Amino acid sequence: MAPPAGQIRPAKYLGAFVLIVVALYALVFLTGGGSAIPKLGIDLQGGTRVTLTARTPDGGTPSDESLDQARGLIETRVNGLGVSGAEVVRDGTNLVITVPGDNSEGAKSLGQTAKLAFRKVVGSPMPVQPQAPSTTPAPSGSADPGAAPTSGSAAPSESVAPSESASSPSSPAPQGRPAPAQQGQPAPTTEPAPASETPAPEGDAAAQPQVDCQKVFNGEYSSDGSQAIQEAKTCRQDPQLAQLDAQTVQQALAAFTCPVVDPLLGNDDPSLPLITCDQDRVTNYLLAPVQPADPNETPDDYSTYTRLTGEDISDANAGSDPQGAGFIVSLNFEGDGGAKWGKFTSANVGQQVAVVLDTQVVSAPSINEAILGGQTQISGQFTQSEATNLANVLKYGSLPLSFSASEAETVSATLGLASLEAGLIAGGIGLLLVFVYCLFYYRMLGLLTILSLVLSGVIVYGVLVLLGRWIGFTLDLAGIAGFIVAIGITADSFVVFFERLKDEVREGRSFRSAVPRAWVRSRRTILSADAVSFLASAILYVIAVGQVKGFAFTLGMSTVLDLIVVFLVTHPLVAMVSKSKKLSHPKLTGLGAAQRAGADERAVAAKSTAVKEA
Repeated sequence: MAPPAGQIRPAKYLGAFVLIVVALYALVFLTGGGSAIPKLGIDLQGGTRVTLTARTPDGGTPSDESLDQARGLIETRVNGLGVSGAEVVRDGTNLVITVPGDNSEGAKSLGQTAKLAFRKVVGSPMPVQPQAPSTTPAPSGSADPGAAPTSGSAAPSESVAPSESASSPSSPAPQGRPAPAQQGQPAPTTEPAPASETPAPEGDAAAQPQVDCQKVFNGEYSSDGSQAIQEAKTCRQDPQLAQLDAQTVQQALAAFTCPVVDPLLGNDDPSLPLITCDQDRVTNYLLAPVQPADPNETPDDYSTYTRLTGEDISDANAGSDPQGAGFIVSLNFEGDGGAKWGKFTSANVGQQVAVVLDTQVVSAPSINEAILGGQTQISGQFTQSEATNLANVLKYGSLPLSFSASEAETVSATLGLASLEAGLIAGGIGLLLVFVYCLFYYRMLGLLTILSLVLSGVIVYGVLVLLGRWIGFTLDLAGIAGFIVAIGITADSFVVFFERLKDEVREGRSFRSAVPRAWVRSRRTILSADAVSFLASAILYVIAVGQVKGFAFTLGMSTVLDLIVVFLVTHPLVAMVSKSKKLSHPKLTGLGAAQRAGADERAVAAKSTAVKEA
């Protein structure tokens, strides 16, 4: 037989709540492998947050494609800082960079335009060796830079096709490894000497410590970011790299190990040569400078310098190859970019040119013939996705959206800890006031309110941990404010139920019979109030920016969890108490006053009725 309307089986609902808590904390402790602590925002643990506002050249709204591409490029830079918890998220047409913890000042420069440049490939690219080299070269000596062999080229066509030498160089790599020169002996012109044995300039030895290029070429850098950048520049951008003979170039490429996190990411000097690798870290390259240190010194020299960067590209699109299978990338230059490209291709027919994004080679096609004008095609065995990705890199690699820092905030770790303590104190005071009020006004029912709030906190904590792992949600001061406000919303649901319960008792019903009727009449009010609160939170989340979103998110989440607690915990507990003779005593429940008030009202009403009948 089904229970009357409003009556429930408390054990069933409490059991469902226990299952939810068990499942929640099973996910917290048994999955993810992370710490069972919510992720904190920078205002609670210190760090840097920078909001970048995107602007297109024509003042229009940036496209989703360009924003996503820019977010990916900046995120690569953020991860290059090596700071745990760093992230880049879209906020409408803004990008928000958050780098929590110490040493996060670098986040302020992350919105700078990503470096996209064209560099001539020197010699033949070298596939990464399966075994680490025994020694690491640093350039020493000189040779004619033109002596480096060129890579093979495809059949002549009006396109720039990827050279096969990118994966299999036209000239075999030497079997040996360059050996370091002994101190006191001149380094041979065909073999490089370690830079660690090269003395620093006089008077600057203390300021510039010697660099062990063997470690650098093995992919080992200092843990200090600025020192690692200096090491990489010293060894991988040595001006003498461009003067090495062909054999030494191949030896240097064979000895180089591409680092997992490149310190030169966005920090390379375009006026110096560069040893680097492709994005897949399978091929090593020696690249010529983009431009000379003094462009006026050799204004007409395009045999080595491209003088082309991402700012010279007006558009790039992927499409199918009309002359064969596969896809091509159509590239347009703007301004004098087309003239630069024409001069460079005319002087380097048969050579390779690398498209370099933040020191990594994206593509290294071979120049089939001189290409005059601003239109170029890059062809090869591209899939549609590969061609699209290359076109996006060429089109958005230099972030032409003109990002500007509209907001920058830096919080020290000490101030973050003080903010966390202040937030916890504020929340604790709010809870304490609610507890005192409930105990004073509702007594036993107040204890049930406190228990419900504690259980609500248990669920909230687990949800915060999981959201931090799954979607990167971080709890900040605005979020804590949302939780503090939510305490009042949750307590309000209890008040609505308990006051409805008092009305039923005042009308002459017992505690036990009043519970189901009071629940039926109050739950609609509770649902309506929570729906309005959730709708307001959702609207605020959609239209708000920055930290206000955190407030709206936590307020809306707490509202939903409030319903779970009220329906699965508070109501079943009140129903259980109502069935206990000891616990349902009016002195314990605080309903005695309501009973007496109801009795007095009924007595007055009865006396009034008797007078009228008389």
